[in-house]
Amino acid sequence: MKITGKAHKFGRDIDTDIIIPAQYLTTFDPDELAKHCMEPLDDEFKANVAPGDIIVADENFGCGSSREHAPVAIKGAGIGAIIAKSFARIFYRNAINTGLPIFESPEAVDGISAGDEVSVDVVAGVITNTTTGKTYQTPPFTGHLAEIIEAGGLIEFTKKRVKG
Repeated sequence: MKITGKAHKFGRDIDTDIIIPAQYLTTFDPDELAKHCMEPLDDEFKANVAPGDIIVADENFGCGSSREHAPVAIKGAGIGAIIAKSFARIFYRNAINTGLPIFESPEAVDGISAGDEVSVDVVAGVITNTTTGKTYQTPPFTGHLAEIIEAGGLIEFTKKRVKG
């Protein structure tokens, strides 16, 4: 599975209130949440995202409230993956549960600028900045985590397993 898109770069400590402000938590509809994704930092974020684009962020992405709405809003906006120096642990698992591939790679974050074209080979764990030609290795998802990502999230994974 490969994801290719433009990099949208953010700093450190992007919390779930930034990703999706609390006043929009009255729905779980990805399309509705997407309209307000990253709104406090960039009210044009959703309009500037093309399907498959990639968020690139500094440390502690997704800190704050344990809000499942955050990765749902990001996926709903069209983001295909997130690359960060580090993630808040609860966000990390919520992202996987919603089928949003996320990768920790400080080197890639430092080597990618806003607007660069980036490709992520989810299976191999290879991040390529196609603008500069540089590649970065990150641990790929394996086992059940890979299956959850491939299925599109924990619910779809479970449905597939139940059907047998």
